[in-house]
Amino acid sequence: MDILASMLLVGAGATAVTDLWSLARRGLFDIAPPDFGLVGRWIAHLSRGRFRHASIAAAPAVRGERLLGWVAHYLIGIAFAGILLGVWGMDWMRQPRLAPALIVGAVTVVAPLFLMQPAMGHGFSARRAFHSLVMHLVFGFGLYAAGWITNLITS
Repeated sequence: MDILASMLLVGAGATAVTDLWSLARRGLFDIAPPDFGLVGRWIAHLSRGRFRHASIAAAPAVRGERLLGWVAHYLIGIAFAGILLGVWGMDWMRQPRLAPALIVGAVTVVAPLFLMQPAMGHGFSARRAFHSLVMHLVFGFGLYAAGWITNLITS
């Protein structure tokens, strides 16, 4: 299997794991899942030259923002899988290991905490940082699980 197909399968699989975790934590802890419509709104406003918002929720809605946000969510997951495979190579794909996947998951928390959340007017808070770290570690576990499943299916 080539690296692009591996990125697609592992990244989409890991992102789906985070979505399942979002549903579980809503049921278990009454924590609302991320609103990817707001992510789509932020991305749409980026194309109009606006990076920072006092509150992305107060910014004008954009047609198709929810779809744009969900597509971006999965494309970002695929890109993060590309980081894993770029650093650890296709050897990781042939025999996935948990530690590299968790490292990538933990490192990817930088994007929402230091880029997206402040730019969308959410700032940086310890509570949000904790939830983001847990979500990204779940993503790391998802990378590992999706790597194993993909390896089993394609072998």
